[in-house]
Amino acid sequence: MLSFFLWGLVGHFVLIPYASFLDVWSFDQFQSLVNGSKDDPVINQLLHQDKVVIFLHLLGCDTNGHAHKPYSSIYLNNIKVVDDIAESTYKLVEDLFKDNATAYIFTADHGMSDKGSHGDGHPSNTETPLVAWGAGIRGPRTSYIKHRSSNNFRFVDEHTHDMPTPIEWGLRDVERVDVNQADIAPLMSTLLGLPCPMNSVGNLPLEFVDMNEEDEAEAALANAKQVLHQFRRKSQIKQSHSLSFKPFKPLENSTSVVNEIEDLISQKDYEAAVRLSQSLRTLSLAGLHYFQTYDWMMLMTTITLGYVGWMVYIVMHVLKWYTYLQEKYSLTKNLAILMDQRDTKVYIFGTLLMGIFSILLLVERAPPLYHAYLAVTVFLWTQIFNDFQFIKAAWSTLISSESKCLLKLCGTCAVSILILEFLVASFSERRLYTLFFLTAGPCGAFYIMKSFRAYIGAPIFIWASCWILSLFTMFPADIPENTTLVITSGAIVVFIALVSRWFNSSVVAQKYCSSICTERKQSNGSKNLFIAQAFLVLLSSLMVSLSTSHRTQNRELLALHQVINWVLAGLGMVLPLFSVNTLLSRLSSVFLGFAPAFLLLSIGYEAVFYGALGLVLMSWILVESAILSLSSKAAPTHNDNIELKLNLYRRDDERYLQLSDMRVPLCFLVLFNVAFFGTGNFASIASFEISSVYRFITIFSPFLMAGLLVFKLFIPFMLVICVFSAITKLMRLPRLGCYFLVIVFSDVMTIHFFFLVRNTGSWMEIGNTISHFGIMSAQVVFVLLLFALTNVYTKNIEISSPHYSSHKVL
Repeated sequence: MLSFFLWGLVGHFVLIPYASFLDVWSFDQFQSLVNGSKDDPVINQLLHQDKVVIFLHLLGCDTNGHAHKPYSSIYLNNIKVVDDIAESTYKLVEDLFKDNATAYIFTADHGMSDKGSHGDGHPSNTETPLVAWGAGIRGPRTSYIKHRSSNNFRFVDEHTHDMPTPIEWGLRDVERVDVNQADIAPLMSTLLGLPCPMNSVGNLPLEFVDMNEEDEAEAALANAKQVLHQFRRKSQIKQSHSLSFKPFKPLENSTSVVNEIEDLISQKDYEAAVRLSQSLRTLSLAGLHYFQTYDWMMLMTTITLGYVGWMVYIVMHVLKWYTYLQEKYSLTKNLAILMDQRDTKVYIFGTLLMGIFSILLLVERAPPLYHAYLAVTVFLWTQIFNDFQFIKAAWSTLISSESKCLLKLCGTCAVSILILEFLVASFSERRLYTLFFLTAGPCGAFYIMKSFRAYIGAPIFIWASCWILSLFTMFPADIPENTTLVITSGAIVVFIALVSRWFNSSVVAQKYCSSICTERKQSNGSKNLFIAQAFLVLLSSLMVSLSTSHRTQNRELLALHQVINWVLAGLGMVLPLFSVNTLLSRLSSVFLGFAPAFLLLSIGYEAVFYGALGLVLMSWILVESAILSLSSKAAPTHNDNIELKLNLYRRDDERYLQLSDMRVPLCFLVLFNVAFFGTGNFASIASFEISSVYRFITIFSPFLMAGLLVFKLFIPFMLVICVFSAITKLMRLPRLGCYFLVIVFSDVMTIHFFFLVRNTGSWMEIGNTISHFGIMSAQVVFVLLLFALTNVYTKNIEISSPHYSSHKVL
């Protein structure tokens, strides 16, 4: 009888103080099963049948690694527990079967970083142990034997092994054999004498099995046939559905290759048979990839045209409704008549085209998503061509403009694309933000000096705040735990809010920034609200210290402490609704309001990042206020230009978008992405530090834990969106029009990420390219959601602008 035993150090995170009992529990269950078989003939018969697989799931190391880190005493003790279980299990199995026909494999599905996470492509996370012994496993070979040595073995992501075998293991003279994780499936199947799993793409590691040359050749051929059959099945399905089928030419004579391998085996040329079998398997994998990407060109073209059509449609919508072309468009009656005449023809043609594509896809039995992609693309371009007369009118307006305007348009588009490509590159190298803010600081300072000529403090503030924020993107993405820094950040946040409150009522602010500030004398209610919010922030810092001390001492957090933390986080977000509704007062209150929740969910320097981001957002407000002040001074005021001045405004007291207003959505995207990557790598699952939720919950609740982590990540986003909404009010810009521009810019980045998506390489490389594309695709959705949420804080903001007053007088 042949049996098979597999240990798996795999699992998912469960928040408990000491998880090694999970391993003991697994062993106890198996031991009870074995002992029970002595009295139960049914269980005894099941255990003693041929080709039995027993899987022992050991969860403790994974759990304790997440909760207490891999170098903690708890984790090291768990390793000793696993060692003892491995020895006890071996003795139990050998005593049960007594036939020396059991093979043992000890492995894991992933590794772990020093901070207790996994999910990225670092070798410490992707390289796992593989120890095999027992029936069918060959003994170790000394390293000087050059027989299929894996010293130069390359994993599936084309890297060699990262860590040499430690000297203290005493295995220096033993040959090391590295394999890909997918290779374990054919190894297990071969040891059991079973066919390989139907969808397996692994390569049988012949170095592990104890076979003669003939059996090795037969096993290698069986492994190649299994992958070849997958290729043939995919080829058959695609050929039966395609109107114009293109075969994979390198495998058109695969049957003759299989016959050749069988002839080599019959001629006892086993080494050549193994080589040809491995070559056939490699070609079969290439054929599988060929059919998996068979529709790649059609899908890429359709999706790209869909994105381009969507962006063109949005740009046309902005031009029609949020620029001065709105009046020209609405006053052209003959254009409306032409539009009515073209509606029917365009829609009929679009419907026919969509019908033809749908019939072709139905004949080829394409998935429903193919129909959706083509339908959306055809619909968007139908809408675009339906507005052809408007496009023609807009083009006529453009070419009739002065050359200076055309140059300005081209320059603005070039700068916009440059910034968007910079943002794309920042997803892979976040230190680019350091260079950006080191440059933006002095540029903003010099510009604002035009407005604050007699006050040097504002330029210095802008310069310093940008340079402070530039430091954070140089820090490691893996945030080290530093409770002292989190506690200190509470005092920093209160100090920043105090400075903002002083500036809000200062003489300088009333002179240069009256549109964003209140009167010099503030009410007692405003003072009391500030004191209450500052108290909540400082109390949150105290609770951070108290909660962390309980965790480090392995003590359970009291229910009272959890309730206090929840109340601090919730109450802090409610109080800003009662603040003064002038721009700076309301935003300062929002900054203080989200601070308790963010501090309670922080573990290190990201708490300081919150304050630094607030400084830069304040700098953005000052720069826009300076631009408003300078444009007000430069605006025409004599009677001859009254009509020109009035034409800048829409009927809802919002002015039309101008080319210079592109800076607002661009600045928003830069700061929004800084909030993404300023304290880590949002696109990598390894950047999530689970210990940050300990102050709110100490039991396993995956949805609540994930919700708290996502909420923490969204807090900086909400700050940026609040400031963005306030700036659109300050500059009298249509917020919805600016949001549409954000959509267009995001889609430009999305198309770039779409072409960067990979399906080969390491877990990190594949996952990051997909997550980058997914983040940008979803950004327009959750930005809209956050707009709706933050509108509660920003909808009542009032702006006192002399420029606006002059417009009303005119």
